[in-house]
Amino acid sequence: MAERPVAQVPRLILALLAVGLAAQVGWKAVSPSLPPRADDLPPAPGIAVLRLASFGDSIALAKVLMLYLQAFDFQSGSKVPYRELDYGRLEGWLKRILELDPQGQYPLLAASRLYAEVPVESKQRSMLEFIYAQFLLDPNRRWPWLAHAAIIAKHRLKDLPLARRYAAAIQLHVTAGNVPLWARQMEIFILEDMNELEAARIMIGGYLQSGKIDDPAELRFLDQHLKELEARQRGQK
Repeated sequence: MAERPVAQVPRLILALLAVGLAAQVGWKAVSPSLPPRADDLPPAPGIAVLRLASFGDSIALAKVLMLYLQAFDFQSGSKVPYRELDYGRLEGWLKRILELDPQGQYPLLAASRLYAEVPVESKQRSMLEFIYAQFLLDPNRRWPWLAHAAIIAKHRLKDLPLARRYAAAIQLHVTAGNVPLWARQMEIFILEDMNELEAARIMIGGYLQSGKIDDPAELRFLDQHLKELEARQRGQK
């Protein structure tokens, strides 16, 4: 969906945003300068409340809330590192924003590129599982973020079974024809990293026999890769 120009956002929404910003600036001006705290992020409101507050334009409100969420780490002139945020509340906000604008991609981009790359393993895993759950609601549109989650699981967490789980979900649930071969093949390469050569060989054979691949270059690549796997298997015997 194309980005909506600010001029098309209802004046009421813009007015409410302006009032909110003015109130925040005024409060900061008269209040003592205190260091920001990550737990200042409040729980996300219920979706029914947000739909009522949107005055019928949930997409515009979703964009405003995403700006609020990303700006939250800048308070009183200082930065609250992403790793200190309450990830339960953070995921609640991201979920609400996606409920307001199901076709929006930016919340999952932020989840995978910002919040899932903090140097805290428990929070990384939590955010990756959030991405996985949201992917299942719309696989054909949200597969790029799960693909990135698989890369994080493999290279950052060094958790190959988890990376394979995400890669397998792309293979199982995505039906769109415009998904690149590299995304569909992620599970094969992860299986190779796990030394599961027979499983990888069977998957490639399934691709070649499925008739779903009509690009000659892709067919040649898979055929050559299959031969390399078979040679590796013979070398292990």
